[in-house]
Order: sequence, then structure tokens, then C-alpha cells
Amino acid sequence: MQFPGTSISNRPRTFNSRSNALTLFARYSQTQDIFTSRLQDSMANFPKLVEDIIQTSINTGPRGAVRLAQGVQAVIGVGSEWLADVSKLTSSTNSSTGLPTQLQLGLLSPLYLRRLFERMGATYIKLGQFIASAPTLFPPEYVQEFQNCFDRAPAVPFEEIQKILREELGRPIESVYEYVDPTPIASASIAQVHGAKLRGSQEDVVIKVLKPGIEDILVADLNFVYVVARILEFLNPELNRASLVGIVKDIKESMLEEVDFNKEAMNIESFRRYLESMGFTRQATAPKVYPQCSSQRILTMERLYGVPLTDLDSISSLVSSPETSLITALNVWFGSLLACESFHADVHAGNLWLLRDGRIGFLDFGIVGRISPKTWAAMEVFLASITTEEYESMASALIEMGATNKDVDSKAFARDLEKIFSSIQLTPVRVAALICESVVSCTLMQDLDTEIVVATARETNTNATAVSANLVVDERQMNALFLDVVQVSESYGLRFPREFALLMKQLLYFDRYTRLLAPNLNMLQDQRISIVSNRRSSNRNIYQ
Repeated sequence: MQFPGTSISNRPRTFNSRSNALTLFARYSQTQDIFTSRLQDSMANFPKLVEDIIQTSINTGPRGAVRLAQGVQAVIGVGSEWLADVSKLTSSTNSSTGLPTQLQLGLLSPLYLRRLFERMGATYIKLGQFIASAPTLFPPEYVQEFQNCFDRAPAVPFEEIQKILREELGRPIESVYEYVDPTPIASASIAQVHGAKLRGSQEDVVIKVLKPGIEDILVADLNFVYVVARILEFLNPELNRASLVGIVKDIKESMLEEVDFNKEAMNIESFRRYLESMGFTRQATAPKVYPQCSSQRILTMERLYGVPLTDLDSISSLVSSPETSLITALNVWFGSLLACESFHADVHAGNLWLLRDGRIGFLDFGIVGRISPKTWAAMEVFLASITTEEYESMASALIEMGATNKDVDSKAFARDLEKIFSSIQLTPVRVAALICESVVSCTLMQDLDTEIVVATARETNTNATAVSANLVVDERQMNALFLDVVQVSESYGLRFPREFALLMKQLLYFDRYTRLLAPNLNMLQDQRISIVSNRRSSNRNIYQ
């Protein structure tokens, strides 16, 4: 005999069983549809992928094979270091405890990958610097390790420099230069700088010389990285959201621009025209370019003598008011944002000097930026909101600049920005700049590399060296800020435009100079500093 409730209690089970089956079937069908759709998209994109790989391989040519051989040699070298470290550890410790994670990962570990990049040379050193500046894209262990990936490039023998000069000049070196110093002033991954004296006029100049074979190395390396990025995006379409190929293209474009000194010469001349038109020639200058002895691979410039804006002792001996000199530098740079075709986008201490005659010297125009009126308008709101601590206005300005790729709750965004500012004991400008350092893509990798110093500061009777101790940020505080910003960035999908990141990086440099030369100066509020919109694009046409 059955109880009346028996059949009733069984019915829900039957219903749930059928419901679960239908749910599973629906999910399976949906997954199958997604898989089929992705497979169809992949097959449709496959011919384009093959075409890109073939075309890139053709463009690379034989230099690709040479770099492949060098890459194999680098892998063998770092692999030998790894094996030696493993052998040393296993012989000195109990093998039952196992190897540390660093050694288990082999060449893919942060330490050995960084060593491999350094062995591979200029391109990969710069890529390592990009990793160090993009914690939203890479794991913290790699970001921290690649902070050590700095450019310590050995000097090219003077005989090779002489060969390049003869090839580019098309005539004997001595017919152009009275003297070329065989000892370089500076040597970096891409170029090397030598002091010289022009024949006839006897003017002191510096010659920036592209290192031999660097173009081939960059093209081969960057084409390889591009192919890898294309394949990865093909295999994992989700990487499209991170714009991996777009990032690589931007890196490639910016790095190849650095090896064309004709473009740098144009940047310098544009800035000099801006200074003349605005009446700034008595306050600031950029080195004069000598086009008759310059080309794509060599750049001959006026030699400027001075000291970096971090050398407080020497600056105090040259001018009575270091603060006034800093204000001049700020006004000239802010004025160039809209009144010049491009602005100097790398004003670190090696590129911004106080000259012996009291003027500000802007050096090395390999990295420049161009800002749109829309971005600058939003930028002004952003800067104003920093000084007044109006976080809703700050959040709105970032969104207006296209800092996010999805709809954002601006009030929640503002609250999170306020938490970052209030929790980190840094000046607002530095916090804002560090935000950009954390979330921007390829732009900031360039700024980590202090490439070329085109003038010498040290004299025989002084010890004029840059003051660095007062400018070092506590690394633990920096890492804590990075982690906080990474979380906020990921939650709001932050994507800052390149021009915005360049601007904020320069403000970080100027903030450092301010803390050293004029600690009581607020560069965003001081009435002596002009940060206004009245230098609009109508003026820009004059300087193009």
C-alpha cells in the first residue's frame, strides 16, 4: 500500500531530473555553438594569419636567420647558467627538499628570462623595460625582476664609428671635423655619442651615431615578436581584448622612429622654431642641428654645456634662484603642448639641463608626443581636480580621455581613486603619474631607458654629479601602490591613451625637480606657471 504522499514526493524529483537534463543540454549546445563560432572565425582568419607571417618573413629576410642563430647562442648561454645554479644547489643542500620555484621554471623564470633578454640585446632590453612598467599585463614576479633590466650597453670601438661616419658623410672625416674624440660621451643600446669640433668654424659639437647593424637587429626582433603575437591571438582570441598585436605594433613603430635621426632632427628644429616664435630664446634652447653633416644614421648637433636639474649645488652656483629656472622650464614645456607641433616626451635629468649661460637646455628629442585638443581639455580638468581633490571630476576626466573601454560607474571609480590617493603618502602629481606607469601599455617602456646624454656636466675643478639620494622612492611603497592600482585598473578596464601617459610621466619628472629645487612650489597652482587653454591650435600652425 502506498501512502498518499509518496507519489507527490517523487514528482519533484522527476521534474528536477528532467530540468537538470534540459539545463545541461542547453549549456552543452551553447558551448558547442560558441566553439563552432570561434572555429569558424579562426578558419576565416587563418589565411590572413598565414599571409602576415609570410609577408613579415619576406620583410625580415636573411637577418632573421642571423638573429635566430644569436638567439640560440643566448639560450645556450643562459641555459648553462641555469644548469650551473641547479648543480651548485643540489650539491650543497638536501635534494629531497626539491628545487626552488625559480629553478623549476628554468629559462621561463623571471631571473633567467631577464638574463636572456639582456644577452639578446637592445630590442629585448627595451621589451624587458616594458614588462617592468606594465604590472597590469604581467605577473608581479616578472615586473619586479625586470626592474633590473637596465641598458648597460658596451661602447662600440672607435674604428667602427669612423667607418659609419665615412659612409654617411660621403667624404673624409677630417674634411668635416677638425677633431673627433675617440672616447664616447655616452653609449646606449641604439646609439653612441662622441664630442667633436667642426672644421672651419671650430664650433664644439656632438655626434650621435647609430650603432652598426642596429636597424637589422630591431627589424628582425620586432618582426619575430609581431609574428608570435599574431599566433598567440589566433590561438587565444581572448588576447584581442588586451590588444596584444596593437601593443606590439606601437612598440615597433616607436622603436623604429628612434633609429631615424632625420626625424629627431625635425623634432629639434620644430622646437627651436617654437622657442623663437614665442620669444623664449633668451630663457631656453635646444641644440642647433647641422644638416650638412647629419643623416638618418648620424646627427651632428651643437654641444651644450651645463648641469642636470638634479644637481642643486652646481645650479646654485650658476643662478641666484633655482626656483625661477624651474618655473622657466615648466612654462616652456607646458607652452609646447599646444603651441608646438610636438612636445618633448622624455625630460629626465639627462635631457633637461641648466646651461652655463642660465638658459634651460632641452636635449635629445628622440621621444616626442603630440596631444589632441580633446585630450588636453580633459587633461586640464584632471590636473585641476588633483589640486582640489575632487575625485568625481578626476574620474570623469579619465573617462572622457578614453581611459576605460567599457561603461563605468563614475562615482564608484571616484571613490576608488580617493582611496588610492589617501592611502599612499605621496604628492598628488606623483600618485597620478604612478597610476599611469601602472596601467599604460608600451609608452612607458621607452621612458625607463635614459638613452643619450649629449652634453657633459663634470668639470675638472668640480664634482658636479646628479643628486639621486633625495629622488629615490621607497620601492616597497612603490610596489604597494602598483598592486593597489592594478586591482582598480582591472576592475574598471583602464586603458590610458599614449599621449596621456607621456604627459603624466613628464609631470612626474618635473615633480622630482620641484621637490629638489623648490620644495614649497605647487606647480599646478602657482600663478607664475601657465597651464591654460588659450594657446590653442590656431597657434600651432605657425610652428609646423
